[in-house]
Amino acid sequence: MNRLVRNLCAMGMAVLLAACAQVQTTQSGLVGVNRTQTMSSLVSEAELNQEAAAQYRQILAQAKAQGALDPSAAQTKRVQAISRKLINQVGVFRPDALNWSWEIHVLKSGEINAWCMPGGKIAVYTGFLDKIQPTDAELAAVLGHEISHALREHAREQVSRQMATGIGLSILSAVTGSQAVADLGSSLTQVMFTLPNSRSNETEADRMGVELAARAGYDPRAAITLWQKMERAGGGGTPEILSTHPSSQSRIADLRQAAAIVLPLYQGKR
Repeated sequence: MNRLVRNLCAMGMAVLLAACAQVQTTQSGLVGVNRTQTMSSLVSEAELNQEAAAQYRQILAQAKAQGALDPSAAQTKRVQAISRKLINQVGVFRPDALNWSWEIHVLKSGEINAWCMPGGKIAVYTGFLDKIQPTDAELAAVLGHEISHALREHAREQVSRQMATGIGLSILSAVTGSQAVADLGSSLTQVMFTLPNSRSNETEADRMGVELAARAGYDPRAAITLWQKMERAGGGGTPEILSTHPSSQSRIADLRQAAAIVLPLYQGKR
């Protein structure tokens, strides 16, 4: 049995390695985001973008049916105007993204949230706008952050990682006949790999978002006040080691450093 396990695991690893490639989705910019990423050929950019577009249409249709799609013309106009200024700057990190089919909408929800799906499908919740009351520069910071997730294809990276993990655990579970092995392995993989990489993704999005904002004419230091507001709204931070996000203290320290790097870009546009 041990020999069979070793052989099957070796075969599974060979399949995983063949299906993965080391890529660089974006240029580094002034903030120096240059981590090499691992993507699975089993998860293509085109397929993920297509799926994201389909889900986005479904979300919009549901929101429209509930009267929750772009409930305020003024809010929608503001979000779209700031988003477009940021989108005009994405070429510094990724020239092909200038040709994405970008869409920008506001959704009525009490949740403090905003996101950008693969391929440039943006949504901002009214809860974020109403409860955080962001300035234009603070709104640019959160939008730049979410846009940067899409530019770096963080969603595809996470899907690739989960797919690779799932294939490996399926092989081991099938050989041992133990579902507990798969469950334990999944938990271990999350702690060892998913959480640290997710924190890396958040930091990359923070840094790139600050640069996008500065290039679009918004004070990059507003990212600091934004996350301070977010911390107050959330009632305190989660310990960094237990969270997929950086702690507020380390996040703000990193934002200060990134903002200082790109501040001349903003000052040159004033």
